[in-house]
Amino acid sequence: MTSLYERPPGGAVGEAIPHESAEAHVTGHALYTDDLGVRLQNLLHAWPLQAPHAHARVTRLHITPALEVPGVVRVLTAADVPGLNDAGVKHDEPLFPTEVMYYGHAVCWVLADSIEAARLGAQMIEVEYEPLPALLTLQEAIEAESFQGAQSTVHRGDVEHGFAQAAHVFGGEFEFGGQEHFYLETNAALAQVDEWGQVFVQSSTQHPTETQEIVAHVLGLASNEVTVQCLRMGGGFGGKEMQPHGYAAIAALGAVLTGRPVRLRLNRQQDLTLTGKRHPFHASWKVGFDADGHLLALQATLTSDGGWSLDLSEPVMARALCHIDNAYFIPHVEVHGRIAKTNKTSQTAFRGFGGPQGMLVIEDILGRCAPLLGLEPHELRARNFYQPGESTPYGQPVRHAERLHEVWGTLLGRSDFTARQAEVRAFNASHPHVKRGLAITPVKFGISFNFTAYNQAGALVHVYKDGSVLINHGGTEMGQGLHTKMLQVAATALGVPLSCVRLAPTRTDKVPNTSATAASSGADLNGGAIKDACEQIKARLASVAAGSLAAQAAKVSALGVNPGDVRFENGRVFPVGHPELGMDFRQVVHDAYHLRTQLWAAGYYRTPGLHWDRVAMRGEPFKYFSYGAAVSEVEVDGFTGAYRLRRVDILHDVGDSLSPLIDIGQVEGGFVQGAGWLTLEDLRWDTGGGPYRGRLATQAASTYKLPSLSEVPDVFNVALLERATESGVVYGSKAVGEPPLMLAISVREALRQAAAAFGPEGSSTLLASPATPEAVFWALDAARQASARTEVAAD
Repeated sequence: MTSLYERPPGGAVGEAIPHESAEAHVTGHALYTDDLGVRLQNLLHAWPLQAPHAHARVTRLHITPALEVPGVVRVLTAADVPGLNDAGVKHDEPLFPTEVMYYGHAVCWVLADSIEAARLGAQMIEVEYEPLPALLTLQEAIEAESFQGAQSTVHRGDVEHGFAQAAHVFGGEFEFGGQEHFYLETNAALAQVDEWGQVFVQSSTQHPTETQEIVAHVLGLASNEVTVQCLRMGGGFGGKEMQPHGYAAIAALGAVLTGRPVRLRLNRQQDLTLTGKRHPFHASWKVGFDADGHLLALQATLTSDGGWSLDLSEPVMARALCHIDNAYFIPHVEVHGRIAKTNKTSQTAFRGFGGPQGMLVIEDILGRCAPLLGLEPHELRARNFYQPGESTPYGQPVRHAERLHEVWGTLLGRSDFTARQAEVRAFNASHPHVKRGLAITPVKFGISFNFTAYNQAGALVHVYKDGSVLINHGGTEMGQGLHTKMLQVAATALGVPLSCVRLAPTRTDKVPNTSATAASSGADLNGGAIKDACEQIKARLASVAAGSLAAQAAKVSALGVNPGDVRFENGRVFPVGHPELGMDFRQVVHDAYHLRTQLWAAGYYRTPGLHWDRVAMRGEPFKYFSYGAAVSEVEVDGFTGAYRLRRVDILHDVGDSLSPLIDIGQVEGGFVQGAGWLTLEDLRWDTGGGPYRGRLATQAASTYKLPSLSEVPDVFNVALLERATESGVVYGSKAVGEPPLMLAISVREALRQAAAAFGPEGSSTLLASPATPEAVFWALDAARQASARTEVAAD
């Protein structure tokens, strides 16, 4: 393989092209999993029977009445499972539970000729429950010592020594909420069985291989008897990394037992009440600073709400612990992580995968402590940035730390931060009932799976006799533009126009043993695998071309043409330095075929240089860090706490962008989704003692507030860092999926600044998360009361 990161001239990477399915999306021609079932005859529809208890034992399940409903064909229960009755990889998620673990837990599934018949059948099933005590909040779980999984610690230095050296020591607690993925396409699966007994599942999944494995072990089959395909997803955000497996298994089980294709698509309420969310967290902390505001020591305990089963809670906590430092060097660190077990949906992966939670803790600490130290928040942050040569608390050198400083300094200038600070102060001085806030926060986010084995990918590339190219890789498309980037990588690697390359849907029988499309690593891993496959093919074609070009090359050189001197650019193949002697790519392929040359290749890539001890929490789990910063300005109404986001300026590091239009869109979308988590999206469960205890109260768009066009800032400036080649990554690019979400912490810090402006200077302002208008009002009201007390004391 030639250099992974260097780009040839004239390649397709770096072009600002639209998403490969953009036109199909907006015209309605793009097909999703649930669109495929209408093409099948005798299709059955699945409907769950959801339990009305947060915790209960199923003492009786009588399904016969459901079978009497016209159109109902079968009711699936645990007795029907030929293999393992489990939908997870930790063997703690029964597909058909005998003990209900959260309100809405599905105890069985009805199959019928229509959705309505399946729904009516589920209503007829007779179930008796023995209610059991339920834990619903983090505080309840902590008090009951209800924990699950491993408890981990990130440690460096001696925190007690650090506190002894500190001129200022502060402590506190911080609890913040989770987030619903609310992808436009809910979880869906379509399963059928062919004449050989092969199970074929179409699934809206970010991890087809794991979906394949779960379906196989539920059915008692080998993986080679199950094929999973993901055509595309209407959003995933991590919510379709683990959660789709059980739904695919239900559909597959129904198809095997009935011999008919089975469609399962959750409606919005079912998806909200059955699937996991971003983990809520509680943090207790103690921090020490020297007299100049430099961080010396951090001691903290992070507790996540994992819900009823482990799912991905352990690696989510590991990433939170690895990101509690964010962009700041802390000499002495001792941070403990533990996972609470509660009677709620099993919380799961969500864009950032614990990183946002860890970073939010340190940013909240700095935002609270800055006024107590007599410093502007942006000054406190900047003086604690990592410097070149420094390492993280878990032992990884912070490569390219100077980029963090470059991003920060450049953005301060471009956003006119200093001048706008003065404008905000002047505005606040003249407006007693409306205040503005201005804040800047950084991002340093590690890229790679923190489970080392997942950092590998495969690809299959075919070149046909007419010179056209078909690629298949292990990554899935959820709207993030991965397929678009992979088309550009393949076209660049083969030196052909983008129009020559087509991409096939992701299938486990084409590329096996794939990792999830997650951890922002989809382009890095699959791009590396595609480039490897293309270069195998190109090397074979170069040998053929060298012979064909030799006669023409003899006109300018008596040395002939070495295969290593053959270049592929813009659909032409020529000796280095002599494009005028070139041949058409299609002609070279034609000649190669007739010389019996292999025109397809399986590519493979594994991220080099990673090592990680999950027990000791030491090593280098990340290939590199992505950097970024955002400046946000808000305006807050002192009577209601209502606010608007006036302006946002972002500068983000994506290396040398593979596809700038895609990357800009990802930065914008990630930021807005992060702002939703931090300011709007408030998950609420019924925690009372009544019959609905444990019920998710925010189970529709009418009660769960999502960011919309009205929440997008009036002025939204997004730019990518220039001259930012990342060596060792495909064509010098960097990941873009997750890091931009954390840029939205600047919105929360701007709201803190605005709330603080209602009170006296030098006071710490506490702000709940999500910072809803109600939360902002209570924060500014507390500041206003502090100001009143100061005035009384002065009198």
